[in-house]
Amino acid sequence: MKKNNLCFAAMLILIFNSSIRAQITKTYNKEGLKVYLSEDSSRYVKATGLAQIWFRYNQNNPGSNLFGTTKPETEDVGLRRVRYQTLAQINKHVFFYSQFGINNVNSVSARKSQLFFHDVTAEYNVYKNYCVLGGGLSGWNGTSRFSSSAVGSILCMDLPTILETTNDVTDQFVRKMGVYAKGKIGNLDYRFSAANPYPVQTASTNAIGAGNVATLPAVSTATSSVNSQAAFNTAYFSTRAPAVNYQGYLMWQFLEKESNLTPYMTGSYLGKKKIFNIGAGFEFQKNAMMYRRNISDTALKFTAIKQFGLDVFYDCYLNKEKQNAITFYLAYLIYDFGPNYLRTSGPMNTTNGITANNINGTGAFSGTGNSFPLIGTGNVIYTQAAYLFKKDLLKKQGTLQPYASAIYGNYERLKDPLLVYNVGVNWIMAGQNSKLSFDYQSRPIYQQDIATGDVNEIKSARRGQFVLQYQVAF
Repeated sequence: MKKNNLCFAAMLILIFNSSIRAQITKTYNKEGLKVYLSEDSSRYVKATGLAQIWFRYNQNNPGSNLFGTTKPETEDVGLRRVRYQTLAQINKHVFFYSQFGINNVNSVSARKSQLFFHDVTAEYNVYKNYCVLGGGLSGWNGTSRFSSSAVGSILCMDLPTILETTNDVTDQFVRKMGVYAKGKIGNLDYRFSAANPYPVQTASTNAIGAGNVATLPAVSTATSSVNSQAAFNTAYFSTRAPAVNYQGYLMWQFLEKESNLTPYMTGSYLGKKKIFNIGAGFEFQKNAMMYRRNISDTALKFTAIKQFGLDVFYDCYLNKEKQNAITFYLAYLIYDFGPNYLRTSGPMNTTNGITANNINGTGAFSGTGNSFPLIGTGNVIYTQAAYLFKKDLLKKQGTLQPYASAIYGNYERLKDPLLVYNVGVNWIMAGQNSKLSFDYQSRPIYQQDIATGDVNEIKSARRGQFVLQYQVAF
């Protein structure tokens, strides 16, 4: 922690000294703290900060417990995200970007959690933004628009984690060490990256769960029961040294153009732009997954991660003066992680254990706390939509933006499709700088049949979560 504080202090001192040398005349505007390093404002250093604080009530999954104490429900306060960014335009060709902070801190988390770097990149503009080459720790991801979300402008209360398929398993909160190329050619915006994934053996404890890193079933020549056989032909992340990960995303911009200064895509422009984009993306990593076909198979099988996505994003004001607007996003995704892969996840989980024999004689398949089967081999539809009322709906107190989102997933491992939906409202008090969001989520509960190994939804057992989030940013 001391090292992080020293680094942050040093960064501020450097910015301050630069401002003196350059005789700065403007240090703050609507874009945040910005220090100009040249008279024509072409060279600058910019700093931003953000905090998202959750006040939550959660109906925990059946059998959930906290250090052995049964917890059917939880009320908690947590820091969902704390971020600091530094951006520097060194000259017309060279750009530097860094972001550090922390995620998912609540009373269940380890104490004195450490700040860490999310991004550190340097890039060179080869020719008029047609081609920009860069490298470092970055989130220039593929598959879909919101595989790289701008957390400060999320449309819904939380970002769509369904589009972050390897989050903290083979990456560092969707970032990897690698190189990338990006650019704009007319209406086409593109990005491609090649990166070194993190080995699964170094993944955080919270990421190690169903479908992430697991001990493969032992080889046996004995006759197996139906249930033990079901443990086979199920893929897990490979413990071999990872191959290079390739990603890409192309977007055709029909109306106004969006910035590609950083990798992260805006969720809502709050009635200030007219955006209509159609995109397509992919991700590929050779031999990323492993499995055994059956109980007598002596050889491990390896297969690639293959992902493909198509999406459309529409965010347009209806009246330029009133700034009322409609926002809509729809994505269709094909995820292939090998046979029957499935990962459960629950952001900033409220519990850390589960008691067996809680439903129909077995433990809940969905996991503890607020978890549910999030990512798997199969097809997914994700959508979100919102309406922004006029900017002065509440006079000087801002305006409202009701929204809804839904995940519909057909996964090989699940006999019943996944349906998770959220409804809520954003109270926009000072743009994205001061925003209060109230959100309700409904999620399914799954159970594995002890006789057949089938995983089915318990229709009467859905659970809900209420979150009040306050976002402050500069």
